[in-house]
Amino acid sequence: MKLSIIIPCYNEEKTINEVIFKINKVCIYDKEIIVIDDISTDHSLQILEKYKNKIRYYINKRKTKYGSFNQIESYHSGILKSNGKYLFLLDSDDYFKKDKVKFIINKFIESSSIKILFDLPLLKFQKKIIKNKFIQKKFFFSNWPRFTPQSCISIEKNYSKEIFKILKIKKYPTLWLDFRIATISFLQFKKIYIYKKYLTYYRQLNNSASKNYKTFSRNWWIRRNEAHEFFSDISKKIKINNRMTLDKITTKLINIFINE
Repeated sequence: MKLSIIIPCYNEEKTINEVIFKINKVCIYDKEIIVIDDISTDHSLQILEKYKNKIRYYINKRKTKYGSFNQIESYHSGILKSNGKYLFLLDSDDYFKKDKVKFIINKFIESSSIKILFDLPLLKFQKKIIKNKFIQKKFFFSNWPRFTPQSCISIEKNYSKEIFKILKIKKYPTLWLDFRIATISFLQFKKIYIYKKYLTYYRQLNNSASKNYKTFSRNWWIRRNEAHEFFSDISKKIKINNRMTLDKITTKLINIFINE
């Protein structure tokens, strides 16, 4: 029951050493750690080289100008190179809580119908850790559910191959992997499987891409419109009716206004 932990990396010299060290400390299972580097320009590669006996690392040479596309490509490349039955996604500045792997694998074994799991994040700031309560929203006004970040996603290898065939659309650069995976799994299974245990430390950084999308800002509305278009594209691909909601109508109207 080998598992694979897949880590994309780009200029993470400040965190990648800690991340790899903590994986080896908290995960005692038969595992492989696969790191895909997006041609880092800092000392990330030198750090990875130090761990060459404990990890496998590769260079992602298919870089674009969009961080979201590069991240998706890195994760996909890592998945294709992996040998594990279960895959754990992990951004290069986050890390797992002790026993996360045990809890997740047991959950997969207990419920054979579950192909993908989202656990809950512990928000790690510089001087504090916050555990936000997770409440799933109603779908009367919105098309997609709440979900948790990339580092909280665990997925069966066979299902990952299927889902990446669908999500690798070279459009919608504001949409990152977590949203794409959550959308597809929600449409396919009619729900999103949230494992309500706080098992992942999710680092909060000032240079995070999400800082550019303050709620109700112009960028926020543009990204939301891309999200609705992606949702529509995927619905057509897997032949599911896409509901017209108040959220979708409002987003379309606002985007017409802000793009005039």
